[in-house]
Amino acid sequence: MFTPAPSRVTLVLGGVRSGKSRYALELASHADRVTFLATAERRDDEEMRRKIERHRAERPGHWKTIEEPLRLAETIGSVQDCDLLVIDCLTLYAGKLLDTFSGDPDGLSKAVADLCAALKAAPCSVILVSNEVGSGVVPAFELGRRYRDLLGEINQRVAALADHVVLMVAGLPLTLKGMAASAP
Repeated sequence: MFTPAPSRVTLVLGGVRSGKSRYALELASHADRVTFLATAERRDDEEMRRKIERHRAERPGHWKTIEEPLRLAETIGSVQDCDLLVIDCLTLYAGKLLDTFSGDPDGLSKAVADLCAALKAAPCSVILVSNEVGSGVVPAFELGRRYRDLLGEINQRVAALADHVVLMVAGLPLTLKGMAASAP
């Protein structure tokens, strides 16, 4: 059974609708004080608004929620009174990084390095959720390939520092690194 502990980092990867977020929430349910860091932004997109509302309804009401699409490193460092921080998801964060640092590879690289440093120094355990996009079709457009490559790089760097890495397939967790983390 997964037990949150200080400075423990868990990365939960998987494809779309693989059960990543549900599994992360199940793991987090074992902690007393949970902060949920949502990277999704409210948009004029009705489908995204419904998804955000569904995810909110799935979280326990006593969890603290922070909505921050871009400044993850700073937010991780500022979390207080928390046993476990759930970050959902790196997939949207990567898109925001591309928007923000378009044409600035040094700024992009620094943001990813800052995220990794913040995870290593986190004041609590952290569970991160991210899509695994490297197994799909090669995007037809350059921006899509840049996005795929960036998210792949972020996933690799976070996985390298993580204590546990779990790949979700069809709702089932496959442990890639660390001890098996199981939900109730």
